[in-house]
Amino acid sequence: MGTLGRAIYSVGFWIRETGQALDRLGCRLQGNYYFQEQLSRHRTLMNVFDKAPAVDKDAFVAPSASIIGNVHVGRGSSIWYGCVLRGDVNSISVGSGTNIQDNSLVHVAKSNLSGKVLPTIIGDNVTVGHSAVLHGCTVEDEAFVGAGATLLDGVCVEKNAMVAAGALVRQNTRIPCGEVWGGNPAKFLRKLTEEEKAFISQSSLNYANLAQVHAAENAKGFDGN
Repeated sequence: MGTLGRAIYSVGFWIRETGQALDRLGCRLQGNYYFQEQLSRHRTLMNVFDKAPAVDKDAFVAPSASIIGNVHVGRGSSIWYGCVLRGDVNSISVGSGTNIQDNSLVHVAKSNLSGKVLPTIIGDNVTVGHSAVLHGCTVEDEAFVGAGATLLDGVCVEKNAMVAAGALVRQNTRIPCGEVWGGNPAKFLRKLTEEEKAFISQSSLNYANLAQVHAAENAKGFDGN
């Protein structure tokens, strides 16, 4: 190591030692409170204004999900890890046997044109794939919304319809029963096959069973019992 290298090394060493010394001094000055952690304010269920979530006792809500305000979750539905359902300026309704998968976002909408606030309504036995965004829309019974899809204000996905993964469905679009829509902006691709209809039904059943496993595991204490 040359003269310049040794000088740079010495300066770096001095800075690190000084920083550590200041840290130790700060801890001594703080006394017994120097390692006091801040409490996490995360709440799985949270009131807002005068509205409180209503979640059926047989529904599964992952501990890292957030259900806020005027939100109803029906029997046997599952809200997975990282999801946010925010019913602050209007209501969100989730039917029975529906699964909203990890990191999805559900909110309500206020129309820029009419000023009307639109609720979000999700029917029975619906599958909403990972990281989907549902905003002031309606998804009818036994419909399927693919992973990463976005449904904007006033969209209606009819019963047994499918929105492909990654699709962007523009405002006030209606996706008819039995059709597959995809793309950006989303458009009609084709009719659902019988195999796809069976897949949609099976998907809701699979997630209902899987939710029971996760609910049981999350109910355990720190000792695993």
